[in-house]
Amino acid sequence: MAIKVILLVVFFASMIGIGIYCRKNATDVNGFVLGGRSVGPWLTAFAFGTSYFSAVIFIGYAGQFGWNFGLASTWIGLGNAFIGSLLAWIILGRRTRVMTQHIDSRTMPDFFGKRFNSDSLKIAASVIVFIFLIPYTASLYNGLSSLFNMAFDIPYYVCIIVMALLTCVYVVFGGYMATAINDFVQGIIMLVGIVAVVLAVLKSNGGFTEAVTALSQIENPVSEMSGSFTSFFGADPLSLLFVVVLTSLGTWGLPQMVGKFYAIKSEDSIKKGTIISTAFALIVAGGCYFLGGFARLYGGLPGIVSDAGVVAFDKIIPSMLSTLSQFSWGDIVIAVVIVLVLAASMSTLSSLVLTSSSTLTLDVINRKEKMTEKKKLLVMRIFIAFFVIVSAAIAIVKDMFGFTFIAQMMGVSWGALAGAFLAPFLYGLYWKGTTKASVWTCYAFGILITLIQLLVSFGVITFTTPVLSYLFASSIRSGVLAMVGGLVIVPAVSFVTPKMKKEEVEEKFVCYDKKVLVSVKETLEEK
Repeated sequence: MAIKVILLVVFFASMIGIGIYCRKNATDVNGFVLGGRSVGPWLTAFAFGTSYFSAVIFIGYAGQFGWNFGLASTWIGLGNAFIGSLLAWIILGRRTRVMTQHIDSRTMPDFFGKRFNSDSLKIAASVIVFIFLIPYTASLYNGLSSLFNMAFDIPYYVCIIVMALLTCVYVVFGGYMATAINDFVQGIIMLVGIVAVVLAVLKSNGGFTEAVTALSQIENPVSEMSGSFTSFFGADPLSLLFVVVLTSLGTWGLPQMVGKFYAIKSEDSIKKGTIISTAFALIVAGGCYFLGGFARLYGGLPGIVSDAGVVAFDKIIPSMLSTLSQFSWGDIVIAVVIVLVLAASMSTLSSLVLTSSSTLTLDVINRKEKMTEKKKLLVMRIFIAFFVIVSAAIAIVKDMFGFTFIAQMMGVSWGALAGAFLAPFLYGLYWKGTTKASVWTCYAFGILITLIQLLVSFGVITFTTPVLSYLFASSIRSGVLAMVGGLVIVPAVSFVTPKMKKEEVEEKFVCYDKKVLVSVKETLEEK
């Protein structure tokens, strides 16, 4: 207990100290929201990674998908690394940084407004962000309950209040730079923690070979495949593919993820950040899902499977960790994991509340009332506190009263945001022919799919058509439908709707044609 408490106190003290230290970088809106667009590769890469991977992944997804797919769930982590991180940096990184600076955009809704010369597009995007980021933020507290009950035996609401309060303090004080530096520290903790827990769990099961052998002998109740939990793609590769696409491609359309590219310092930072971010994702996401792949080895522990056959996915990883206490080094590993989960949750929480507050302040309120820099900062800080309080309240109410509709909203938030924004943002960066109508259509399509999924989840409507029944069987599949559908809808609608004025479009894209001097090691001299 002493080890756990000491690590937590040191962790919390460092977070607040960094927030206070970074106050000097948060004296204007550009510094508070984007760190002055001068953030280096290590801080940006870790900020991207820690915003990507929260406690939801470590506690919830790792247990759930590891239970369903076995070791094949490791593909999810690989997809997160190579699609969600590597390709995102390569395809979006440079173009996002260049165009957003050129049009003076600080948020994703602001990008849509200025890229397409439409204030109404900006307002609509801001409303979507406001509605769907709050339940997404509340979901970050999931899994903390069972973990902290296992380690400290303290009420869930105490964990939520402490985490929310500390996150609010350092974000309010230091803005984006405090978030980025804390993300770096939290990222180091996550790297060390995931490596430690994977090695510890394997050792507790007799080593890698013995653990895999034991897993291969467990029968899959929904498949006739022998040893399905150790097979290459698992017993249901199509469902696995849906999970990979949602959790990997989805990052391309999330405001809190894309916003990291707005702030990066230079070309060199983009190149280094691409490598660092990919390596971080490989270790953290790959490690989480690989660890979850051994979930079935712990299926006999109390509380995992109810008498009715319902699996408590959020309890799998905490129960797995609880078995380590029998070893002399087990308590140290558990203490590290507690700090790991807190770090993962707080880093994502800080990114989400900063995104929400800046979007609402700069894109909605400031539109009606032209505020001074000082007033903008004050309003953003107030909204940060507001978003943290509301998300914490939702999480507490959900736990106390078991409101399932909140859980359903959390599940579709990712798909709604990525479905509405991914395609318009991507095409807006690359294609001059993208039209306003196509962006509106993609907004509507993404939200419509989300609403249908909610109605299906609540049993209000049902589908008898096999294809629709399959696609809306879960928020994962409908989320993929929203994202992939948007990639088709935007060009299709753009071809048949009025184009923007040529001179307006050229003015947005002229930033890519600007000449810069580079050394000969970067490009060969032309004769």
